[in-house]
Amino acid sequence: MKKNTLLFLLLVINASLIAQTNDPPGLKLIRIEDLKKDLYTLASANFKGRSAGTIDELKAAAWLADQYKAIGLKPAGDDGTYFQYFTLLRKQVSDNSTIEINNTPLQLWKDASVSLMANINLEAPIVYLGNAADIDTNNIDVKNKVIAIEENPKGINLDISLPTWRYNRYIFAKYGLPLLSRGAKAIIFIADDQAEKSWDDAVENFKRGSYELKGETNQNVTSRSSQSVTGKTPVIWLHSNAKKVLINNTATIKINLVITEYLYPSVNVVGMVEGTDPKLKKEYVLYSGHSDAHGIRNIIKGDSIYYGADDNGSVDVAMLANARAFVKYPSKRSVLFVIHGAEERGLLGSTYYAGHPTVPIEKIVTVLNGDMIGRNNTDSATILGYNPPHRNSVALVNMALAANKEGPNFTLDTTWDNVRHVEGWYFRSDHLPYARLGIPAIMYTSLLHDDYHTPQDKAENINYPKLKKMADWMYRTGWKVANAAIRPATDKDFKLER
Repeated sequence: MKKNTLLFLLLVINASLIAQTNDPPGLKLIRIEDLKKDLYTLASANFKGRSAGTIDELKAAAWLADQYKAIGLKPAGDDGTYFQYFTLLRKQVSDNSTIEINNTPLQLWKDASVSLMANINLEAPIVYLGNAADIDTNNIDVKNKVIAIEENPKGINLDISLPTWRYNRYIFAKYGLPLLSRGAKAIIFIADDQAEKSWDDAVENFKRGSYELKGETNQNVTSRSSQSVTGKTPVIWLHSNAKKVLINNTATIKINLVITEYLYPSVNVVGMVEGTDPKLKKEYVLYSGHSDAHGIRNIIKGDSIYYGADDNGSVDVAMLANARAFVKYPSKRSVLFVIHGAEERGLLGSTYYAGHPTVPIEKIVTVLNGDMIGRNNTDSATILGYNPPHRNSVALVNMALAANKEGPNFTLDTTWDNVRHVEGWYFRSDHLPYARLGIPAIMYTSLLHDDYHTPQDKAENINYPKLKKMADWMYRTGWKVANAAIRPATDKDFKLER
């Protein structure tokens, strides 16, 4: 009996040792104390929320580059540096703009809000069509007319993150776009109860205007923003009490919108670990995150700095931890660490890098992107890009799933990577520009929470054991890809739904 027990214990110990030796060698360098120390610095008040196009984003980028250097990453940006700069073009409604109805001036942003901008000066009668849910635009001639309709939440799922400002975008997509496509000269939405509740938050976003990459023509990587400038047709929102003025179809509107343009710098921070294999080191596994958050905005619960600890400081510090592991124990393939700027402005940093890579684009074999990996239940998480039509590489997904089983063993959410999910989360992070180019790409996430895009997204609220497990998962996957004999293949039938 004792002999059998001893034999069993030896087998267990031997199996344990085998499992340990099969673990990637750098796992021991991914430590909670490092993650916590780095995140308390990056998501501190010193960087004032790291808003894209501000000095605070650039300061954070400089800090990240200092960490790259201290860790031992090679510069892989432009001109032998860790930086790849690009220019943001911001378009904003000027304070000199005016709107009048029946010769009565409306106070911009208080009485009237502009969600879709256009340089335009027009005077025209307003055609009131009634409630949006009752309108069949296919049977109405709206060409060259100023159309007014009442908002209606029918068919709009309000179970979405930040409904106070997303609601207006969903309304526009459902009711406004068909009118624009049929040639309306301008569109007026009359606010319903939900829009009245959303007014202040929506106005804050509309006032900020739109952002794009200066001088870039191929920027259509995401359709999440309804604030893009058409240059022709404005969309205006009025309070619910405007209905009594418009309902009789006797009102005339004068619109004089002036669009002001500004240029701001933003930056990607790029470092590299060179691979050890003479041939495979010319290929790259790309780790992806974003440095920017939302800066200083409306006060919520006594604070106005949107620290961005989970979104997306959690991924940035996980990438630093992964970098330490790869520097100490290099893989066969080279590994790129790209912390993008201006993600919150429409995936602009990743769009720029995908269009202007600092290594040959065809040599990037995989993109492992992370977005918000430090909150919610310690034992659950997910990847996006594992479920068709979002999956573009079965081989990569299988590696990621195997890495999960071998290490963190998360229970994986199966709902968020669905085309019918209201959030459309797959289209809202930095893997997307690369996936559109056919590069195998997935996104790691621990999903949304109540502090998303608020000042309460602080380092003190992060689940650090969870963050370590997510960093381990990303490292395990990257190690597999970086040492595989064959690069992950792109699925031939990959085609996104939009």
